[in-house]
Amino acid sequence: MLKHRGFPSRLPGTDFQFTIRRDNKKGATALIARERYADRRPADRRADTGFIQALWEHFGDEPFERGNLDAGRLSWLFGREVVPAEDPFDPESYEALLRIDIDRARAAFPDVFGGE
Repeated sequence: MLKHRGFPSRLPGTDFQFTIRRDNKKGATALIARERYADRRPADRRADTGFIQALWEHFGDEPFERGNLDAGRLSWLFGREVVPAEDPFDPESYEALLRIDIDRARAAFPDVFGGE
């Protein structure tokens, strides 16, 4: 499992984790597209914003390996702002390649991409 050096491990000042410390011996947790409802807590929304900002600052528009990125946090963005960068895509692989869909991410998180 690739460890993304320099990537923030969590949202500062919170317990919302962005990375995992070690791989799961039973295999990677599958990425799924989780529905984000309008009534989500503000803290959850800040975590999504912080995570997409960290992805953008760390990887930009280049494809990136899933590695030690937290599956739960990725799943809140998966299928919308974060999409597979390879075909076929294995949602249960630490080596799976992902990329940011910049147009959708810019629409969903204008504060992150506002200065572009």
